Amino acid sequence: MTYSRKKEATPLGEAFQDLLKSYRLEDTYQEKVLLASWSKLMGKTIADRTSNLYIKDKKLFVKITSGPVKKELQLNKSKVIALIEAEVGKGIVDEVVFL
Repeated sequence: MTYSRKKEATPLGEAFQDLLKSYRLEDTYQEKVLLASWSKLMGKTIADRTSNLYIKDKKLFVKITSGPVKKELQLNKSKVIALIEAEVGKGIVDEVVFL
């Protein structure tokens, strides 16, 4: 079996994206990026009141420890989804559930 190599160098970011595509890990990687960037996306106040965060079946589940913050986030779900899509792209999460 012979392997062909590209003659020119590929930028690291492009090579990483190719690797994710070849192993079908793009969505999983984007989910991890989203979870890691939650505090940056939502700010310190909300991040400090977030006790658990996970994604299942394209739904982001967020456990909020403050009732008023939870209510405010529920009223602004579309803004939260827009922030997420701006950070990691569309299609990673379709819905946000505040617990």
